[in-house]
Amino acid sequence: MKAAISIPDDVFNEADRLARRMKTSRSRLYSRAVREFVARHSPDEVTEAMNRVCEEIEPESDGFAHTAALRVLERSEW
Repeated sequence: MKAAISIPDDVFNEADRLARRMKTSRSRLYSRAVREFVARHSPDEVTEAMNRVCEEIEPESDGFAHTAALRVLERSEW
């Protein structure tokens, strides 16, 4: 899909330089940037990504670390 957008000249120039350094098109760069931005601002996707990482990590058998982590989580605002 094509979309016309307006961005400041300095942002465009920085993006253009980055696209050249990454050897990719501006369209691909913008698509990737928007995708990452949307993912960061979607709590469900962030939670799913964290869950995938946690599933890949070998569980620790350290009871102290587990208890300490639970205490930190209980004190944290969600």
